[in-house]
Amino acid sequence: MCNHKKVRSTNKDLQSVEKKMDRRHFLKKTSLGIGAFALGSLLGADKTFASSNPVKSITDSLPHFLPKAKRVVYLFQSGGPSQFETFDYKPKLVDLFGKELPTSVRNGQRLTAMSAQQSSLPIAPSKFKFKQYGKNDTWVSELLPHTAEVVDDLCIIKSMYTEQINHDPAITFFQTGHQLPGRPSIGSWLSYGLGSDNQNLPSFIVLTSGNAGQPLYSRLWGNGFLPTQHQGVQFRTGKDPVLFLNNPENYDHHDRSDMLGYLKELNQIQNSTYGDQEIDARIAQYEMAFRMQTSVPEVTDMSDEPEEVFDLYGKDSRIPGTYAANCLMARRLLEKDVKFIQLYHRGWDQHIGLPNGIKKQCLDTDQATAGFLKDLKRRGLLEDTLVIWGGEFGRTVYSQGKLTQNDYGRDHHPKCFSMWMAGAGVKAGMSYGETDDFSYNITEDPVHVHDFHATLMHILGIDHEKLTFKHQGRRFRLTDVHGNVVKDILS
Repeated sequence: MCNHKKVRSTNKDLQSVEKKMDRRHFLKKTSLGIGAFALGSLLGADKTFASSNPVKSITDSLPHFLPKAKRVVYLFQSGGPSQFETFDYKPKLVDLFGKELPTSVRNGQRLTAMSAQQSSLPIAPSKFKFKQYGKNDTWVSELLPHTAEVVDDLCIIKSMYTEQINHDPAITFFQTGHQLPGRPSIGSWLSYGLGSDNQNLPSFIVLTSGNAGQPLYSRLWGNGFLPTQHQGVQFRTGKDPVLFLNNPENYDHHDRSDMLGYLKELNQIQNSTYGDQEIDARIAQYEMAFRMQTSVPEVTDMSDEPEEVFDLYGKDSRIPGTYAANCLMARRLLEKDVKFIQLYHRGWDQHIGLPNGIKKQCLDTDQATAGFLKDLKRRGLLEDTLVIWGGEFGRTVYSQGKLTQNDYGRDHHPKCFSMWMAGAGVKAGMSYGETDDFSYNITEDPVHVHDFHATLMHILGIDHEKLTFKHQGRRFRLTDVHGNVVKDILS
């Protein structure tokens, strides 16, 4: 009994100390509240005891103008697909096989550590054939026969460029607008700015596939300095699509509901003391997880899909965790009005053995990608959904390692590469931008990563310069202090 009294006394002492350290308590007791009024006059009454981020005033004005797209699916091909073997046809290279890359073309551009040690940079033409498809006779590689069927729905950008020459900073740059970790990802910015159209599922969901290649880090879909409810939620294969969502053994739905109710009360008490926005975020996440116990099993159960749908996406769509299965899952999530869906597929980093490597990658992804577009189009979803396909950079015209008639590799090349967009907001059946005969430099209509981000946000009705978040005394945005909307590709 004596020990219990001692514990209660200790707890009271701790609460007393905590109360004395509380900022509001201090200000209220200092000179009869004069300190609080003085601070309020400097910061503004609405900010004195609230978050330092004026979230409401910024996001309430969104969208800034009428959006063309309501949702986005980003099919990120991790590793850097070669533009030579996909969309940037360079027939003149055939006659230059094995010849040295002209210094006038490279013009002193830096190389990675992997090819900087080579004594020679021999030109390697693609060994794969190209044909023209669609109303505008668009060149597409023989490796992408299914994509060729939907080329009239694509806006192929051949003049993308970045400054990042290695995978980690390049992927981080594409996903967050900055090469260093710590910034919010695209999906987090959109969740913060536009909210959700489905209260039972996260507004930002991530799916991954591919067992080889560069690693993927959860910070690529992280919230950075935005409130944590805006981070991406990864769906996985297996019994638990979302980790820690299911109830523990002998713990039922009512137990979870009661627990969350009491936990919310405790968090609200804590929030009334400190006014920390992360407490609100924590409450929101717990409540979302509770609703997801019903919504996630429903959306991940594909038993109601007819056989012809699996045939459309390809045989791998029946295998959970494959790229094809993830594309089908993305369509189901779009039907539930999930705002931003990010698919990552690894394995495009072919420094050696590129012909066999990229052939396998295309076999794994081509039919599913085209099937996904066809499925969206026939369901009327492509009209208000933006679909993006591309990696973090391109590949070099010269071979990394030994060059033979049937085998070669390609190093990283950030100065020009190809990606495409389709669906709401972009012109269909067009190619944008041009590169030189070596696909080494851009000759017409360059599109930087910041321009890509600005254009993506514009399609969603967002002025990229106005969607900001104050952090450590500065207002940050996805495009940093750069970015121009590429209006020529907008419908």
